[in-house]
Amino acid sequence: MKKLLVIVCLVGALLAVLGSCSNDGCLDNKNSLPKAEFLSSATKNAITLNMLKIHGIGAPGDSLLVDSGEAVSTIYLPMRSTANTTAWCFAYKAEGLDHPSLNDTVAFGYESQPYFASDECGAIFRYLITECRTTTHLIDSVIVIDSLITNVDRVRIQIYFRTADEPETDTE
Repeated sequence: MKKLLVIVCLVGALLAVLGSCSNDGCLDNKNSLPKAEFLSSATKNAITLNMLKIHGIGAPGDSLLVDSGEAVSTIYLPMRSTANTTAWCFAYKAEGLDHPSLNDTVAFGYESQPYFASDECGAIFRYLITECRTTTHLIDSVIVIDSLITNVDRVRIQIYFRTADEPETDTE
């Protein structure tokens, strides 16, 4: 019985010590990820795509962000702090569009900027987008609405897709 009491006290003390060390005091997001939203170039309204596959180009390891069948209207496009460019392939998996010649590429040139957030959070990277290039098969255009990518979660990039929703024109 005495051994059991000693073990219970030791386990309790260990849990108290571990519990007090688990909170690092940093409540901020520690990643700077550019958030992009998808819009129709015809209507300028937000759209959701579900036959789209997005993966990194020249990225190490598994860089699949979206697989066909997932419905997405916004996406985070991570950048590499060790490079000054990042490119993403947009592959369309809908019938009639599922061909590599129709894939689009979106590439960003940027400067990585280390930023000291706080004692608790330490340093994070910010990215200053200096260039944006895209092919225009189904993507109409890409607009960078805020070139400084910080750890604040908000849309910084708008990707406009050609859609079947053409605005009606008056022929009179």
